[in-house]
Amino acid sequence: MSEGEQKALGEIRATISREIVRLQAEYYGKGPTKARTFISDDLVVVVLEETFTRAEKTLAERGEGEAIQHIRRRFQQQMADAFTSVVEQATGRKVRAFLSDTDIAHDVSVETFLLAGERTDMGGFEGTDAGR
Repeated sequence: MSEGEQKALGEIRATISREIVRLQAEYYGKGPTKARTFISDDLVVVVLEETFTRAEKTLAERGEGEAIQHIRRRFQQQMADAFTSVVEQATGRKVRAFLSDTDIAHDVSVETFLLAGERTDMGGFEGTDAGR
């Protein structure tokens, strides 16, 4: 991979992390304090840490992990289109599947996106000469 391709990939990862954090902050009232995106072939994985609200932390401390899991899963189902859109716009590829899970004990969430098909020409959006 050339230096330019590595830089572009880094920008895509940063965009996905930033936008997923923004969506979580907007809809939960609090965003994760740490986010990191990994991309390999047709797989995009976003690892989010310290995502719980004060209310969720209280529930977790009182043994109500299942309640948090249920709420988080329902939220992810409702937000799937917005999360998927972030990845599709950043990568220029359609998302074939979106999976999400949270580890209550460690306050870590993982958003997993399986990409479909070949990459489309997103040159105009990435600031390269290809879109001009």
